[in-house]
This record gives sequence, structure tokens and C-alpha cells, in this order.
Amino acid sequence: MTITATGLTDIGTKRESNQDSLAWRVSADGQRALGIVADGMGGYEGGEIASRIAVETLLERLQDLLETGAPDDASIRYHIQQGIDLASNRIDDARKGQTRLSKMGTTVVVAWLQENAAWIAHLGDSRAYLFRNGELNRKTRDDTVAQNMVDDGSIKPEEVSRVPFRNVLTRALGSSTDIVATVTTFKLVPGDHIILCSDGLTDALPDQEWPTLMAREKGIEAQARALLDASLKNQAADNVSLIIIQFV
Repeated sequence: MTITATGLTDIGTKRESNQDSLAWRVSADGQRALGIVADGMGGYEGGEIASRIAVETLLERLQDLLETGAPDDASIRYHIQQGIDLASNRIDDARKGQTRLSKMGTTVVVAWLQENAAWIAHLGDSRAYLFRNGELNRKTRDDTVAQNMVDDGSIKPEEVSRVPFRNVLTRALGSSTDIVATVTTFKLVPGDHIILCSDGLTDALPDQEWPTLMAREKGIEAQARALLDASLKNQAADNVSLIIIQFV
């Protein structure tokens, strides 16, 4: 088993700044990996600060563990949540006394790979997908008002794109009291790809189109570039960020 990873981010075609942050690490022996994508909100400066705090704090909390490995499922979940709690506290501290930062917050999605398994933790609408044998499977549920409406039957999934407030979040770091991440875990098989992304990618490029784009490319760097370039060709209105982690 060997894990490789790559990532890209772009300001998109409409924004004046990039409020996304991302980071990825692979252990020295190639047996474990960590990926983090955060999409900031709350204005030009606030979004950048919040997403950066989230990514830097989670890296600080988890990267040493990446080299030693975690003993079990409970330990992995504990350390990820501890990183999220600490990031939330730091965002709150950064906001104190700063009126311009009063509305700042960030989504976050985290992937941890270890021993033929993946753990995905998230808050907000940044997503994680599993790409296996040419098929794409979403592993996160958007924490949005629109998704709640889908779940309760108020609207159909295909109507989400027409809902004006579809991106209003129900949970995010810095802007909600519920910061207990939703965690999903699943086994991996050789050839699997984990994709983490901000909604700038999913809004600009329907995920049904990803498998075809990825199948045309050899290597995760080229696959990441193909997805990013396609979103920009579609005039991505938001910042676009993605990480691909490959399990071989």
C-alpha cells in the first residue's frame, strides 16, 4: 500500500480574493495521509483568516500523529474533533474586538487515511468523494438549508440549483454552536481516490462529469488539473479548491 496526494486552488473567475485554504500531508513511509479543505466566509479578510486558522490548527494537531499512526477508530475521531474544537476557539479569539471579522467562519472537510481505511470529517458544504472503478460516490452531506429541504421533502434534489439561498449553511466553524463534525469511515481498495473540494468546484462542474474527465488523465496531478480547468472553463464564480488522495 502506498498513498500519494496532490492539491490545487484557484481564485476563480469572479472573486477578488481566495478565501479557501487547503493542505495535505503523506507520512514518510507512504502509509498514512491527511487532507484538509476549508472555505472561508464573512467578507474578504474574514474568510481568509477563518479558513487559514482552521487548516493551520488541524495540521498542528494532526501532523505529528501522521508519522506514528493512531491506535484505533476512537483515537482518530478524538484527535480530529480536538483539532476542530481548537480551531473554533482560535477563530472566536481572532474575532474579539474586530468588527470587520464579526461574521467570519469557515467550512472544513478532513480526510485521514490509515491501514486500508479512510475517515472523513466535515462541517458545512465542502465535500468529500470516493472515486472507485470509474464511479463517483459522495461521502458527505451538505450542512445547508437547501439540503434540509431535500431531506424533509420540500424540494427535490434536482431543484437545489434553483434555490436562491442554496448555499446558506446550517453549520460551520465560527458561525454555529454545533461544531461536532460528522464523521464517516469506510474501507479502501487499491486504486481508490479520495477527493476533497470546496463548493466552488461542485457549483461550477457537476460531479456527474468528473469520472469522464478523470478517466482521460494519467496521474492525480493531471486529474486535479483537469477538474480545476473544467470548472474555470465553466466560469467558476467562487474560489475552487481540491485535493486528491490516491490509495494504491
